[in-house]
Amino acid sequence: MAEVAAAAEGPPRGRTPSPGPGGAPGPPSPRAAGAAAASAAALSPPGAARPPAAASKWVRLNVGGTYFVSTRQTLCREPKSFLCRLCCQDGPELGSDKDETGAYLIDRDPTYFGPILNYLRHGKLIINKELAEEGVLEEAEFYNIASLVRLVKERIRDNENRTSQGPVKHVYRVLQCQEEELTQMVSTMSDGWKFEQLISIGSSYNYGNEDQAEFLCVVSRELNNSTNGIVKEPSEKAKILQERGSRM
Repeated sequence: MAEVAAAAEGPPRGRTPSPGPGGAPGPPSPRAAGAAAASAAALSPPGAARPPAAASKWVRLNVGGTYFVSTRQTLCREPKSFLCRLCCQDGPELGSDKDETGAYLIDRDPTYFGPILNYLRHGKLIINKELAEEGVLEEAEFYNIASLVRLVKERIRDNENRTSQGPVKHVYRVLQCQEEELTQMVSTMSDGWKFEQLISIGSSYNYGNEDQAEFLCVVSRELNNSTNGIVKEPSEKAKILQERGSRM
């Protein structure tokens, strides 16, 4: 019985385990493999840098307490912009604190960051009606997106030009003429004058021995005659219309 127990316990300590089939050494035990890994780790020099992990393509931003998520490629579309320098692939050029979620902290108004981020995504300037264009311009200048700054300034300039012109108003004139004068009057109707309505008033007016059909012709034109503060004088054709209108 003692011999059977000794065989079950395996070879004595200090002896090399017997080779496996074909003379090849058997696989190491799990305990031996763990010891080898620990020994390799102990041989590495202290303070050695570990291989850097691949940077994520997604970037999380905390703008004034509101979170935005975008790709690194989108944020780096303008190479000289604040956002590109903050999170560029080769290493950030600007330092910025991060919150507990790892998002970059940016102390700006999140309401106006939406148009900035959308412009970097698709290259179009889209501003909601409730947002002021001056606010978008302020943010575009802060983030140093030169192409967007130009677009916003052009839109502000166009809106100012439309506002300076004021609402379009029209002036109307009623011209009295005979039937034979209709053709001549229509041919002289230029300089912005537009035919509106022709009203027949019968032939109650007698000129000589013949009855002449009379008409009222309503014409109109835009009231704004000034461009850049310079008032245009009415042309000769316009004066003819004015004189005929005075017959009323």
